[in-house]
Amino acid sequence: MKIVAYGASTSSTSINKALATYTAGLVEGAEVKVLDINDYDVPMFSEDLEKEIGQADGAKEFLNDLADADAFVISYAEHNGHYPAAYKNLFDWATRIDRELFKQKPAVYLATSPGPSGAKSVLAAAEASAPFYAANVKATVSVPGFYDKFDAEAGKATDEALITELKAAVAKLAG
Repeated sequence: MKIVAYGASTSSTSINKALATYTAGLVEGAEVKVLDINDYDVPMFSEDLEKEIGQADGAKEFLNDLADADAFVISYAEHNGHYPAAYKNLFDWATRIDRELFKQKPAVYLATSPGPSGAKSVLAAAEASAPFYAANVKATVSVPGFYDKFDAEAGKATDEALITELKAAVAKLAG
């Protein structure tokens, strides 16, 4: 199984990218490709600019990388209750090329934050909009208090209940 994982964040120390990477790695025998959304250069979306330049190259590259996947593990950062602007912009460009970018491939959606909310607002928004983009969400996991449950330096979860929950979530990717 080829899994594409990413954190919907531009932070170089993204806790969401760390969570997605760790979680995807829980799938035994899987080939995991971790994306960094900073690698996909796209201008700020507008219909006027789209008419002028056509499809943004960064969005085409993002779609090509998604096409390689058999499954997805995506962890959503939350900025003021919503997607980070950079991710939303990349996503907007990509969906203008192919609205059904996830192709009904199985996905696990995650979200985390250092505080008590666990980025639940953005996770709920992502899950609610999933059908519009042909996302086949098999499980969602919100992780509040990230630093209490995860060793960011080692790149692994330290909380047994969280580890069990993440393993159960990714087990659904094969089903």
